[in-house]
Amino acid sequence: MYSANKDRYEKMIYNRVGNSGLQISAISFGLWNNFGSVDPYENQKEIIHQAFDLGITYFDLANNYGPIPGSAEENFGKIMATDMKPYRDEMVIASKAGHEMWPGPYGNWNSRKSIVASADQSLRRTGLDYFDIFYSHRPDPMTPVAETAQALDQLVRQGKALYIGISKYSSQETQEIIDIFKELKTPFIIHQPRYNMFDRKAEQDLFTTLGENKKGAVGFSSLAQGLLSDKYLKGIPNNSRANKATIPFLTPEKVEPTINTVQKLNQIAQRRGQTLPQMALAWNLRIPELASVLIGASNPKQVIENVKALDNLSFSPEELLEIDHALSEYAVS
Repeated sequence: MYSANKDRYEKMIYNRVGNSGLQISAISFGLWNNFGSVDPYENQKEIIHQAFDLGITYFDLANNYGPIPGSAEENFGKIMATDMKPYRDEMVIASKAGHEMWPGPYGNWNSRKSIVASADQSLRRTGLDYFDIFYSHRPDPMTPVAETAQALDQLVRQGKALYIGISKYSSQETQEIIDIFKELKTPFIIHQPRYNMFDRKAEQDLFTTLGENKKGAVGFSSLAQGLLSDKYLKGIPNNSRANKATIPFLTPEKVEPTINTVQKLNQIAQRRGQTLPQMALAWNLRIPELASVLIGASNPKQVIENVKALDNLSFSPEELLEIDHALSEYAVS
């Protein structure tokens, strides 16, 4: 029977989400990969145990995570029932709706029908009574934003979620739904944007919008799906995601131009006494609005190594300039 590390809260950093009362671990864990029906269940358990033992309290799911879609929630639910149930009140568990899940007109996007049905299905799969945070996974160009906001608000009023979040919304879309949430008095507290050294669009205006409205963020794709790791320092390995080309934004054509930049960033990280992933995570956390950065892992050791990013979160002005210069060279190329 799993028994959590008694010292799990000693080293982890916990940040407040905007001006809400909720604090989440600066490193959070996402189950997009490695938690599907095709992945070894015992390894999944070991990863979750390791994350919690290191003080990670925020665990991020979505209805479509797998493969097959829904299986990550099912597997996480099994782990909760057998090992983690005594620690439920120490965990912030999130899920999302908005990507295609079942055939027909109701298994996709952000209508009230789709969101409420999806939330109910996710609760059944995980075996949870409620989610701490429930997200709209992406903006819906066909559904009025007020309908989406009202559906998410309904989940809170029904006791199915404590807080509400959104993901992948632009700055303008974010402000629009914030204004509606204010009228509804919905506890909307968090945005989940893609953010990393190779994708800095959120810096243009989204973080400003969140800051002005006193909302927080948790960044996903924190290591650019592995680009900001040691995997590609010497080219594209045969067993890498890029070589398999299973992810649209991680193909050989997109990876090869980054290798020189990754090598330069790795040199900076080494001078800081960090691995490249550790520096990349620390660099993300320099953004005040980012309460947490999401990591994934295929084994427990990766979780241990990533959490070490918190050992050195300070950057000198010279280091930041050097990083910007390396990234600007990639942008020009």
